[in-house]
Amino acid sequence: MTKDMTHGKVRNLLISFTIPLVLGNLLQLTYNAADSIIVGRFVSSNALAAVGTCNPIMNIAILFISGMCMGASILMSHEYGEKDPVKLQRQVSTTFLGGIVFTICATLIIIPLVPAILHLINVPDLIFADSVMYLRIVMVALTFTFLYNFYANTMRALGDAKTPLLFLGISAAFNIAGDLFFVIVLHMGVNGCAIATALSEFLSAVFCAYYIYRRIPVLNLGRKWLVFDPGLFKKTVAYSITSAMQQAVLQIGKVMIQSIVNEMAGILGISIIAAFNAVNRVDDFAYTPEQNIGHAMTTLLAQNQGAGKIERMREGFKEGLKIEILYALILGTICIFAAKPIISLFVSSTDANAAQVIAYGTRYIHMMAFLYLIPAMTNGIQGWFRGIGDLKVTLASTFMNMVGRVAMAWCLVSVFHMTETLQIDVFAYANLAGWIVMLLFEVPLLVRSTKELFAFHKEG
Repeated sequence: MTKDMTHGKVRNLLISFTIPLVLGNLLQLTYNAADSIIVGRFVSSNALAAVGTCNPIMNIAILFISGMCMGASILMSHEYGEKDPVKLQRQVSTTFLGGIVFTICATLIIIPLVPAILHLINVPDLIFADSVMYLRIVMVALTFTFLYNFYANTMRALGDAKTPLLFLGISAAFNIAGDLFFVIVLHMGVNGCAIATALSEFLSAVFCAYYIYRRIPVLNLGRKWLVFDPGLFKKTVAYSITSAMQQAVLQIGKVMIQSIVNEMAGILGISIIAAFNAVNRVDDFAYTPEQNIGHAMTTLLAQNQGAGKIERMREGFKEGLKIEILYALILGTICIFAAKPIISLFVSSTDANAAQVIAYGTRYIHMMAFLYLIPAMTNGIQGWFRGIGDLKVTLASTFMNMVGRVAMAWCLVSVFHMTETLQIDVFAYANLAGWIVMLLFEVPLLVRSTKELFAFHKEG
């Protein structure tokens, strides 16, 4: 069911829209974490390291596509707020056709380059073969990843965050069952996890397509699915490429961090890679609700800007920030008390590296518990800029975040040679440096942006 966010109590709208987003992403993260937990507990910590070292590379492609869909959905939210169904339908079909062509081309380019990419980030020989096969299998399903993200972001642009959640839940359950079957029953190792992931992406895309066909008249386009509008495509690319580049910059930065982790393995052993994969999964669970609150703010702000309701935009931003901060405080408290049990999920007690992996991971999460408040604020600010259509600011701030993060990690490891002294703490300090740089860039622009928008509204 679509939802008009230009009417009603702002706080309730944000919460009701955010909850399905959070639950949906938590489901996605759960089945991503299931890959790591199952291979870590039922194969080995080396298998955990192989899956973990592939994730940043895999996410460059997946989140680039997700960013494209998110950028296009901002335009869809504007058109839905303007009550222009014809333009909305042309926007949807144009995004669909352009995205399909791009994804197929990207798949054909990436798969042959997988070994060279893994060599580039210093993947150890011990886990190289498993990493190559895992990444290639997941990349085969990239078109289905696009289709799910396209359908889900389109429905969210129209205010429906619940339906994509339902289908993602079914897909997540299938993925976990597939992991257990392929890994434990068929003993297929990391390849089994990759196959289960690919099949689950296929299912989520099919479910969304069928629902749209049956239940959302404005998106039941028939032959209009083949309509391609060059003018709208140019505008969509302008929005989408910035959002996609933001996601790509974030993931490229994570690949560079992964390369530093792989380098550290020469001193600290494979256990540092396994631990880093585990804490990355925990970080994903921590950050994603903060990002979802920001995305809910984006949809509300975009619809209300399309409707010309500027005061509701101001209220939406304030309420969104309050929710972000409250979540971060709850999250930090949980991390302080539950760090060790959480990390213990990722390794078998009989694994030779288990104690070291748990020690690294627990230490990292305890540090991060006090830092999660900062990305809560940056995600709220990015929700504002996406909502008003100024995606260049979100791209630039993400770029500066990753530059600060990578530079700090590189200095601590390669310049000051503090690998043995700081161990996994390096990456907590690197996160802090990146977020500080990001806030210093964003806050002055936020102040100027709000003043200009409200001054223009008063003059109008």
